[in-house]
Amino acid sequence: MPAELITRFKDIMADGAVLEVVIWKVPKAVPPSDHRYKYRAVYVVDGVRIVGFDNERGKGDHCHLDGEQVPYVFTNAEQLIEDFIAAVAARRTL
Repeated sequence: MPAELITRFKDIMADGAVLEVVIWKVPKAVPPSDHRYKYRAVYVVDGVRIVGFDNERGKGDHCHLDGEQVPYVFTNAEQLIEDFIAAVAARRTL
């Protein structure tokens, strides 16, 4: 089974900030994750990543918030998008 693109979205906001989300369903989990999704979601302002969610080989599911990396509990693609949007919204109101 080849990888299946679930969603791909990119928006450049009026203030120049960039939002991008890419989610794939993959044939095998990306270790140490135990689910079959490979994803990245990023919010960048002036070239600086403010929010990022991803799962990379060797690190597993995690997020980057204001320069800090913290674990993330992935449940499904829909929840990932909701969590990402909430994290971005919280930082846009600061």
